Amino acid sequence: MQPRFLYRRDSFPSTGFAKEETFKEFDATELYCPQCNRAVPVRKRLLLVLPEGDKYEYLCAFCSTSVGTKLVRGADNQTHIIV
Repeated sequence: MQPRFLYRRDSFPSTGFAKEETFKEFDATELYCPQCNRAVPVRKRLLLVLPEGDKYEYLCAFCSTSVGTKLVRGADNQTHIIV
């Protein structure tokens, strides 16, 4: 039986930054393309404007295959990336 290690959150040194305030929004620069069989640069385009927010699509820069979507919430800027 292998030993289990448990880490308490307060046992790590503090960086001085609140995690919630460090990053407001992420944008993908590269994603895996199943058509090209590798990670490729992507282009982001607005796909739909929905009541809950704007839906963007990530396209492969080489073959224009859709490789993911992103939903940017309106008022509170909550972001969900669906790949």
